[in-house]
Amino acid sequence: MSCPICQKPTMPAFRPFCSQHCADVDLGRWFKGDYRVPSLRQDNDPEELEELEAEAARLAEETSRHRP
Repeated sequence: MSCPICQKPTMPAFRPFCSQHCADVDLGRWFKGDYRVPSLRQDNDPEELEELEAEAARLAEETSRHRP
């Protein structure tokens, strides 16, 4: 198996990568959004935003009730 970043042989400690550097490069790509899965969801759909806001408010209220 070869490293998906640089194509060198993988090292067991970093599998599927060859080094910590390549693992970090891959993680950075995830953080930047380079790896994405296509979605049919419409961004900023008003109904979905309302549902998400209601859920966030419910979770915030629930969390505040459990704090000493």
